[in-house]
Amino acid sequence: MKIYDIAQEVFGCQVFAGDPAPEKKQLCSIEKGDLCNLTAFGMCAHNGTHIDTPFHFIKDGKTVDSIGLDTFVGMAYVAEYCGIVSGTAAAEILEKAKKQNPEAAMRILIKGDAEVSSEAAKVFADSGILLLGNESQTVGPEAAPMEVHLILLGAGIVLLEGIRLAEVPEGSYFLNAAPLNLSGADGSPCRAVLIAAER
Repeated sequence: MKIYDIAQEVFGCQVFAGDPAPEKKQLCSIEKGDLCNLTAFGMCAHNGTHIDTPFHFIKDGKTVDSIGLDTFVGMAYVAEYCGIVSGTAAAEILEKAKKQNPEAAMRILIKGDAEVSSEAAKVFADSGILLLGNESQTVGPEAAPMEVHLILLGAGIVLLEGIRLAEVPEGSYFLNAAPLNLSGADGSPCRAVLIAAER
């Protein structure tokens, strides 16, 4: 079994433009004579590697705590793509994933410098997948992410953004991207990992 850590380190992670960066505060330090080391931190729910729930863009959408863990934990397919993902490319990714592992085709992770177009978002939305992941801090165009988010989140698809897949070959893996149990939240950081079965 090989485990790929596909999450960013929190305090040095990428931050979407305009979002506050994570902050770390040392409350106690053994080196300074305290009984223990104790750290506090604050961060935006969408810093680094994180999930978006429908509530992020949809008023009555599902929040983190109202989505079953089976959405975030299960087989996933890593597909490599660079550039703007067209509707045709999205369909090809889904078809390739289904041929390799139908269960993995329910959670698609896009490896590379890719941007999901609205046409691709519609293809993914119509396919009934549970989760769509990418390496960027936003799944759609950074300058105008709303349309793509509305299409995907409106279809109930959870987004896993800011993952790191450089060391992960294309193929099927077991994904664990469980979020923190944040009641009423629109998103959450997560320590996402992929597990490859021994061959």
